[in-house]
Amino acid sequence: MSSFSKNFTPLIFVTILATALFSTGCEGNVRVYDPYYHDYHEWAPESGYYSQWEHDTHRDHMDFKKRNDADKKAYWDWRHSNDHH
Repeated sequence: MSSFSKNFTPLIFVTILATALFSTGCEGNVRVYDPYYHDYHEWAPESGYYSQWEHDTHRDHMDFKKRNDADKKAYWDWRHSNDHH
């Protein structure tokens, strides 16, 4: 049994590593729909704007999906203002 584990330990390690890399690599392809302005935004570049909005509006960090509808609307209004488009 020990030769079995010696032969397959590297395979298991590579599988775990590959799974981690592939699962995080897709994050840039996530698109978020803005129902107030009827358009889509890719979240990877959008996350920088979102962090800036949280800072500028003195909000604690929270996953965008967990924000209430009023906060989401406030973000999209801020995002589509002339200074942030």
